[in-house]
Amino acid sequence: MSPVSGSGANPLRDPADRRLPRIAGPSGLVIFGVTGDLSRKKLMPAVYDLANRGLLPPGFSLVGFARRDWEHEDFAQVVHDAVKEHSRTPFREEVWQQLIQGMRFVQGTFDDDEAFERLRATIEELDKAQGTGGNFAFYLSVPPRSFPVVIQQLKKHGLADQSSGSWRRAVIEKPFGHDLKSAEELNKVVHEVFEPEQVFRIDHYLGKETVQNILALRFANTMFEPIWNRSFVDHVQITMAEDIGIGGRAGYYDGIGAARDVIQNHLLQLMALTAMEEPASFDADALAAEKEKVLGAVRLPKDLGANTVRGQYAAGWQGGEKVIGYLEEEGIDAKSKTDTYAAVKLEIDNRRWAGVPFYLRTGKRLGRRVTEIAVVFQRAPHSPFDTTATEELGQNAIVIRVQPDEGVTVRFGSKVPGTSMEIRDVSMDFAYGESFTESSPEAYERLILDVLLGDANLFPRTEEVELSWKILDPIEEYWDKHGRPAQYKSGTWGPVEADEMLARDGRSWRRP
Repeated sequence: MSPVSGSGANPLRDPADRRLPRIAGPSGLVIFGVTGDLSRKKLMPAVYDLANRGLLPPGFSLVGFARRDWEHEDFAQVVHDAVKEHSRTPFREEVWQQLIQGMRFVQGTFDDDEAFERLRATIEELDKAQGTGGNFAFYLSVPPRSFPVVIQQLKKHGLADQSSGSWRRAVIEKPFGHDLKSAEELNKVVHEVFEPEQVFRIDHYLGKETVQNILALRFANTMFEPIWNRSFVDHVQITMAEDIGIGGRAGYYDGIGAARDVIQNHLLQLMALTAMEEPASFDADALAAEKEKVLGAVRLPKDLGANTVRGQYAAGWQGGEKVIGYLEEEGIDAKSKTDTYAAVKLEIDNRRWAGVPFYLRTGKRLGRRVTEIAVVFQRAPHSPFDTTATEELGQNAIVIRVQPDEGVTVRFGSKVPGTSMEIRDVSMDFAYGESFTESSPEAYERLILDVLLGDANLFPRTEEVELSWKILDPIEEYWDKHGRPAQYKSGTWGPVEADEMLARDGRSWRRP
């Protein structure tokens, strides 16, 4: 679907004029699971921030659906409190008063037919009162087990039906299945109700400015793309590290683990963007086609024992405080084998990347919170310098910092001032916060706006999800059959086995 097709986009706007913002046309958003943390901390503040930036239509409507026995005014107060606490932009009363006119709440459970009839009536009332034009997106901020019943209820009560000139869309949060089989079953359920172009699978990492900057860095600059291949690159490291534990998420996290929670979606998407060929254009189909080629070309190592590692954090020190281990966390089975750390070595079997390892790692209770992509280059084939002159020289690298200090670092060797020829590593640094006056939008702002516009560029398609599970499933099956996760102290950078995995290749992990 074209980004403008059925979106109600501003007819006065020239789509080729990039100076003008993209503004959503008449539309509304229904959030299932509106009382959850994701809705309170991310979705509702993102809606307000979009309104505050003038990117939503005057009659935009927000409908909450949950079990709470609330009136419309109660829901509005919850949104107000969430916005005050978590929004990125300043609170403005005039914006709030305009937004509140379109807020409604529907009380009920997901299997409650009467509640879905009330939802249908609410949407019809908003069409008349707010001029939403029948355009509604349904955001499933609910546990994965609830996806099928909500989808079927939308179909049963005619909420998924698109009349002429209007649209209906489904927004689905990760995890999309817990393995290939469950993902295929879920895809089947969803596509029985919604066409592929109506389905938007959220991976909030793809909404981050720095992730989108991968495309700009590679394809808008002639200085990088000629060396972005096996002839110059030694290896690539993609890291998503967290310094927190599981908190109160034991019910969700145990049995899923770091690899399913992060590698299957976030890190494989980052790898695909880093490794893909230049797309014919930046529309959704062209981008997805190139990412799918990369994911389809991924080859697992023959020895999964030597080239994958899973770990669990043990007690240790984090930020000057003593913290407990994963098995001591409330709600966790003392015999749990769930991974809180995962590292894998993958290769991409194509002409550009043959022989270049991609090392992916993620973990909780690591040294610090950081997400980065490091493209590490080969050493110079011949060095005229004495060994002692270059003993402090590492490998050249381009590091894309996704969070928290968004930017790009280029690391290279430079002569130390003085009479002797001594070479050391130096860095050139680009930081978003220093180079641009406008702060980066929160990822959910970009993604919600894209849903309302019908722009699917940043949303993984069915094929990408299933290819990712095909990569991870054999690793998970191997782990299930072979022992327990390695232990690592909280506050460190993971189990020693992960360091040994790279050491066998003559490499080492970066310490961000």
